[in-house]
Amino acid sequence: MSKLFSSYKLQDITLKNRLVMSPMCMYSVDKEDGIATDFHLTHYMSRAAGGVGLVILEATAVQENGRISEKDLGLWNDEQIPALKRITDGIHYHGSKAGIQLAHAGRKAELPGKIVAPSAIAFSEKYSEPNALTLEEIKEVVEDFKRAAYRAAEAGFDVIELHAAHGYLLHQFLSPITNRREDAYGGPAGNRYRLVGEIIKAVREVWDGPVIVRVSASDYAHGGLKPEDYIPFAKWMKADGVDLVDVSSGGLVPVAPKSYPGYQVPFAELIRSDAGIATGALGLITNATQAEEILCNGRADLIIIGRELLRNPYFARTAAITLGETIEGPGQYGRGW
Repeated sequence: MSKLFSSYKLQDITLKNRLVMSPMCMYSVDKEDGIATDFHLTHYMSRAAGGVGLVILEATAVQENGRISEKDLGLWNDEQIPALKRITDGIHYHGSKAGIQLAHAGRKAELPGKIVAPSAIAFSEKYSEPNALTLEEIKEVVEDFKRAAYRAAEAGFDVIELHAAHGYLLHQFLSPITNRREDAYGGPAGNRYRLVGEIIKAVREVWDGPVIVRVSASDYAHGGLKPEDYIPFAKWMKADGVDLVDVSSGGLVPVAPKSYPGYQVPFAELIRSDAGIATGALGLITNATQAEEILCNGRADLIIIGRELLRNPYFARTAAITLGETIEGPGQYGRGW
């Protein structure tokens, strides 16, 4: 059997294969209430029907002012649970596992009213200047991640991913470019990690399942974080109860990295080997042969697919044919599968 279509155990959850749908914002909430719509149900169920082992929902805000936009999913109140439960039930119907990415946009929130960050530094001249979080407000952020994790369990999710990448709030705390604090949450790397560690521990108080953290392994900016800076971060994450690191890059500053097939895979490989933690690789992975090479050479443990799954919800079937595998499709599609 190919490595890509071998099962993978993530804590007590067994994924039927190593293909993961990357969380990708859809900006499709209708009433600015954070509640998932029929679009979300169809969108995520179709990827599960296509055979992906783990479907991770897009960035879902833990605070109303932590949304990227007014069209984002939310999990800051109980009214948002039932629509998400419909989605997890649909994903499970097709034999896949369901994950949700809990997030806070920080200074990258494009919303009216107050936005927050570790320090009062705007993302660019087009963005509002954020308010630096007070210590009391930091405690509220931790508690709201915890409450959202509890709601995620109520909604039937199997996996939680914490979004600490792409220039959003947790990444802003990690990077010295955006974190100029002079208290216990700023300065040395251990202090800049403190909020992430507190959130992981708080989530673990109410969540027994696997926890993934998405990171940006390079800020692509002078004075910013480099891949090697994530080795101690990843070790601390593992000690705090994280099962796997989802390794992306960029997003902290308005500079686009040079991208090419597999451009982020070396970051996942470095963190996996030097921090001793499982990783997911992503970044223009578009075909089965490329994915199989990454897994067989021990460069990552899971393959996280984004845009290719937007183009082809049945990428898993296409990949299986390439690798000479046969995977089971929906019974209703038997005549064409």
